[in-house]
Amino acid sequence: MSTPLLRPVDWVVLDEPARRTVLERPAVRTGPDIAADVARIVAEVRRDGDAALLRFAATLDGATLTTLQVDAAEAAGAESLVTPAARTAIATAIANIRRFHAAQESAPIRVETAPGVVCERVLRPIRAVGLYVPAGSAPLPSTAMMLAVPADLAGCPVRVLCTPPRADGHADPAVVVAARACGITTIIKAGGAQAVAAMAYGTTSVPKVDKIFGPGNAWVTAAKQAVALDPAGAAMDMPAGPSEVMVVADADANPRFVALDLLSQAEHGPDSQVILVAVAAPGLVARVEAEIAAALARLPRQDIIRRALAHGAALSVATVAEALDIANRYAPEHLILQLADARSCAGQVHAAGSVFLGPWTPEAVGDYCSGTNHVLPTYGYARAYSGLSVADFQRRMTLQELTPAGLAALAPTVETLAGLEGLEAHAEAVRVRRRALDGAP
Repeated sequence: MSTPLLRPVDWVVLDEPARRTVLERPAVRTGPDIAADVARIVAEVRRDGDAALLRFAATLDGATLTTLQVDAAEAAGAESLVTPAARTAIATAIANIRRFHAAQESAPIRVETAPGVVCERVLRPIRAVGLYVPAGSAPLPSTAMMLAVPADLAGCPVRVLCTPPRADGHADPAVVVAARACGITTIIKAGGAQAVAAMAYGTTSVPKVDKIFGPGNAWVTAAKQAVALDPAGAAMDMPAGPSEVMVVADADANPRFVALDLLSQAEHGPDSQVILVAVAAPGLVARVEAEIAAALARLPRQDIIRRALAHGAALSVATVAEALDIANRYAPEHLILQLADARSCAGQVHAAGSVFLGPWTPEAVGDYCSGTNHVLPTYGYARAYSGLSVADFQRRMTLQELTPAGLAALAPTVETLAGLEGLEAHAEAVRVRRRALDGAP
């Protein structure tokens, strides 16, 4: 009998330590070596600017560049290399992403908290944002759209996109076409930690930005964390690890649907994690396993998928409530509910990046074109972080304005609280105004 591609686990018989072990993610590649490499790369980019980026393009990407920016000629060439069908797909995806994200825009708030005391909250776009689009084992034009559309809707004046060059010295044509279709005009051929450093600190060709968005490998993530800790650097969008999916399925679920949902996530990379939770469904795990094996033989990224499946699992539970408890404990980036009444179950999900309801909602539509954002918290960060939205590209700033009567009414409260904290200047700042209102010197 062959070894299962997904490790079968009977959840009911496990004790608590064993359950924690089953839900552990693959170890993210971090450590002193990566931290040291990133520190060296960041320092080199800060010192040498464009020259450092050109050197890294040659040594790390195998690309000999004469310019870092995608110019008009390269952009036109990219358009000619992308098929009409691909351009139509890009346009459809952008339209749906824009429609959903436009609905997220919120209005300013104005509240009179007490007579003569007005408090407001207003929105301001982040002045300059950096968008990172990976292009390692597979270019990601979809990520260009997921980052660029909300940045545009938020009104960020400066939008810079970095993506690694190919060996021929060009950026991936589909990424270029998608970015330009979203209004991005500054596209830089730079990848890895060096791209993050360039956006964080600025070079001759790369404008300095205030916040950096987008997924990447361990070096990109480490660089984003490093520059975010530096007041002279740039903030980051969210912590993240390898991509992941959890599929919760009952006895009525289509095993082929389940198998392909698991495989579509496993093909992202060898560190991706896929978990099946089978609910009161004897035989479902075996049927899904058979469908995985059959589909795997036809897929081009078999080696990557097999490595990802090696640290996946197929859990068997007795009830939907137990399955959803597992989902909330795991807090997956993607959660697929192939359940008889998936919609009603969604209310019991408290920790997930994005949830896909029912048999006709594969995770792939969220990756590309349903309209939701595919930049999501991974590695359990969905317990506290949300997926990317327009709000991430904006700042919320408060205003307050008091009339003389409003100040007079609040003055005793301020003076008392300042006294409790021993902050006498706070109290005096109110008293001096009260005296002015009374005509005293």
